[in-house]
Amino acid sequence: MRLFYSGPLVNTEMMVAMLEKHGIAASQEFEDPSQSDDGDLSRLAKVLVPESDYDRAHRLFYTEREDEL
Repeated sequence: MRLFYSGPLVNTEMMVAMLEKHGIAASQEFEDPSQSDDGDLSRLAKVLVPESDYDRAHRLFYTEREDEL
């Protein structure tokens, strides 16, 4: 697995769901696993994707889309 994104939990949960809709088996984990899970949506987490899907995931989120014009 390769680190794809790091940020607030609210963003990582949505990103994992969107990646899974595109057939990419993403997972998330907390930056600091020793911190208690108190439901704080701003808690830092990271999204991991399989190495083989990294380029496709990157294109989905970070490539400019010509069809948006």
